[in-house]
Order: sequence, then structure tokens, then C-alpha cells
Amino acid sequence: MVSFSEIYVQYHKRSVRFVQSYVRDDMVAEDIVAESMINLWKTMQKEPVGHPGALLLAILKNETLNYLKHQSVKQTVLEVISQKYWRELNYRISNLEAFDPKEVFSAEILRIVEKTLQALPEQTSRIFRMSRYEHRPVKDIAGRLSLNPKSVEYHITQSLKALRIALEEYLPVF
Repeated sequence: MVSFSEIYVQYHKRSVRFVQSYVRDDMVAEDIVAESMINLWKTMQKEPVGHPGALLLAILKNETLNYLKHQSVKQTVLEVISQKYWRELNYRISNLEAFDPKEVFSAEILRIVEKTLQALPEQTSRIFRMSRYEHRPVKDIAGRLSLNPKSVEYHITQSLKALRIALEEYLPVF
């Protein structure tokens, strides 16, 4: 009966060169050869083997093929993951490029403006709306409401002050 040491000495170097020529990685080649030699030794313990070199070569071939197929599957999965990552990344980039903060804030700002105007005294709110929404001059508003122009300016100033306070966190954006 041949010892494991004799098999190792006789076949190790050639086996490593054979496997290394396919896997291109010294550590992996060493692992495959070690595993294959153990498998050969276990087989030899169970049954007689006429040509251990030929059986070792078959085992090496199968182990190397298994490793390469596993690497192929692994590479395919990595490529799929990479493609998904790049698609998602490009999607996020395009979304961010299309993002317009003014559009997002405008609806919210209009809601805050309307709420603030509703909270003001009716006369102040009405004067502000006439001034800013209807684009009426101060004298026109004063004439329509039978007020002094200074009173109209006071109401507009009060409205603007209230809006400035309500919208203070948005002012730096604009």
C-alpha cells in the first residue's frame, strides 16, 4: 500500500501546475490539489486503485471544473448586481437632476400664505389681496375702501410682517 506522503511527493508539484494553469491563482490551486489528494487517499483506503495518477488527474479536473463553474456563476451574479446598482444609481441621479425645490416648496408656501392671510384681520387680509393679487395701487385701494392711503400701507406692512414670520424658514431658499 502506498502512503499519503509518497502520493504527495510524487504528484503535488505537477498537480499544482495543472490546476494553476486553469484557475490562475496559486492559493486556490493549492486548495484544490490538497482537497483532491485527500479525496484520492480516501478512495484508495476504500478500494484498490490501479493508476493513482490517472484517478488524481480526473479528480483534479472535476474539482477545477467545479471551481471554475462556481466562479462563472459568481461572476454572472456580480454582473447582474452591478447592472442593477448602476441602473438604480442612474435613476437616482436623473431624479435628483430633475428635482426642483421651488416646485416642492411652492405648494407648501401657498398653503402657508393662505393660512396666514386667513389668520389676519379681515380688512388687513382684504387689502393685501387687492394689493398683491389684484395688483391695485395703494391710492386705488384707499379710494375703494374709503381709507387713508397711509392706513392701506399700514395694513400691507402688517400683512408682509406676518408673512415674513410665517415663511422665515423658506426665505433663505428663495
